[in-house]
Amino acid sequence: MNYLTLEDVSLRYGEKVLLDNINLKVNQGDKIAIVARNGSGKTTLLRIAAGTEHPEGDHYNYWLNKEIRTAYLPQEPEIVEGHTVLETILDSQDESLQPLRAFYTAQKSHDEKEINHALQLMDEHKAWDMDNTVKELMGKFKLPDFDFFTEKLSGGQKKRLALVKVLCSKPDFLILDEPTNHLDLEMVEWLEKYLSQSSISLLMVTHDRYFLNNVCNQIIELEHGSLIKYQGDYEDYLEKKELRMQNLATVRDKTNKMLRKELEWVRRMPKARTTKSKSRVDRYYEVKESVQGPEGPGELELEIDMQRLGTKILELHHVCKSFGGKKIIEQFSYKFKLKDRVGIVGPNGTGKTSLLKMFTGQLKPDQGKVIIGDTVVFGYYEQDGLMLREDKRVIEVVREIADYIPLKKGRKLSAESLLEKFLFTRPQQQVFVSQLSGGEKRRLYLLTILIGNPNFIILDEPTNDLDLITLNILENFLMEFEGVLLIVSHDRFFMDRLVEHVFALQPNGEIRDYPGNYSDYRNALEKEKYLRAPSSTVTGQAAPRKADDAQRKEMQKLEKQLDKLEEEKKKLLTYFSESSFDHPDFQVNQLRLNEIEQRKEETELRWMELADGM
Repeated sequence: MNYLTLEDVSLRYGEKVLLDNINLKVNQGDKIAIVARNGSGKTTLLRIAAGTEHPEGDHYNYWLNKEIRTAYLPQEPEIVEGHTVLETILDSQDESLQPLRAFYTAQKSHDEKEINHALQLMDEHKAWDMDNTVKELMGKFKLPDFDFFTEKLSGGQKKRLALVKVLCSKPDFLILDEPTNHLDLEMVEWLEKYLSQSSISLLMVTHDRYFLNNVCNQIIELEHGSLIKYQGDYEDYLEKKELRMQNLATVRDKTNKMLRKELEWVRRMPKARTTKSKSRVDRYYEVKESVQGPEGPGELELEIDMQRLGTKILELHHVCKSFGGKKIIEQFSYKFKLKDRVGIVGPNGTGKTSLLKMFTGQLKPDQGKVIIGDTVVFGYYEQDGLMLREDKRVIEVVREIADYIPLKKGRKLSAESLLEKFLFTRPQQQVFVSQLSGGEKRRLYLLTILIGNPNFIILDEPTNDLDLITLNILENFLMEFEGVLLIVSHDRFFMDRLVEHVFALQPNGEIRDYPGNYSDYRNALEKEKYLRAPSSTVTGQAAPRKADDAQRKEMQKLEKQLDKLEEEKKKLLTYFSESSFDHPDFQVNQLRLNEIEQRKEETELRWMELADGM
């Protein structure tokens, strides 16, 4: 069954083309993610799909199935002030919520007749399950009581309230814009399992790569106004995109030769530019960007000459902190070492941001000492610290901090070059901040931290609103960073790549230190949970059965991988039977076939090992 059809949809803002005659269909069972650079039009495409924004012209076709339940979660949902949390959730045209709305309205009225009528409606429509669903979702996403007024909610709570409202209607088709923003890791993992249900169809934008891999069966890349479709999960997307890039290599080589000639001219150009020479320089940067594409600047290898960090960095001695009688941190001691890479995890409200503010001296502990070394230069990316002058140009914002980052061997990386490496082309650097998208502003704010050349970087939810390409560049930058790195993030992939041990904040104020990355921490929790289980579940037949279940799951996963490899192999063999040796893709596909054979052999061996152990 078709849920959504877009045909010949176009949209531009001024000279910038966001959508260029794109076509998109969402059918029942599709779980589609849109990926692209910030500012490319992902959010706009979702708004058009949801019917809240219209394409340009009169020749497009928009059709949304009215026979199904559709729900839309915008990136920045509008929550009406003056309403309670419950009133906001029940303020919907969805008929399934009407008995529940009548029930809670009747309770407030204290009118016995009205209450009896509402109870009758609840029974007739079997709405008690919906009542339980609302309460369960409010608990899962840690929302305040029913009667809490919306104007008192934080930005993160408002996003979670909007998500609960969307999920309460139990839609068939969900359109979600960055649904994992402002969720803690526990909430993200719950939402991932919920959206994996076969009954739910999805069109969403997210930067969470584990989410993409575990939930999606199709990924669509929005590039230069066009849609490029990839069947499969995030892993499939990466493999197929790599093949596509290899096929474009020949074209790129030819264009790169032209660029080299153009670059020689640009370098010889006199300082006093004529109108003609300036237009030629602008054309050079336009062509350079189009050749690089979104994957072009992905590698970032910089030998930054970081400011010296002494032996005394940051020390916490028996630190305690409480707010209103609630313990946030209780008797925490730790001495940071050079090249420490720490992730901080814990449910929302356990004090992660408060801990970061104590590290930097912005917040004083109730007890204990926080000692900051004399050589420490903090670079603190605050979750709510996005305060950029809207009337400034991009390059001016960065230059106000510093003109360059010092590199080793006396070299320098200019502000312009750093901006380029983080996907701000030279023409974009002259754009005013007010013209940037939300993700582009986040990226610029991040650069104001990095240009200061800190030796102790603190990142509080840095991945919110950043696109996959920027995340990859940031990760590469931080992997080369030689100072101390401290991260609070709900992005599991980001944490797994960068952290080497995890501070886990507990509800009682205790902070436990787990070695390894986020996945290692989760595995440690599962092991602790297993060991704490009653003896009857860890002895006798239960333990082997649990091991058997894990083996069967892995075998099923391997079987799916073998099916996918075999399917791709058949397609390549068909290609070889129909193509000549001098076909431009012949050698690339030959290499891919060899790779498939090797992966098949490894996968089959692993399957046999598991089968022998059953």
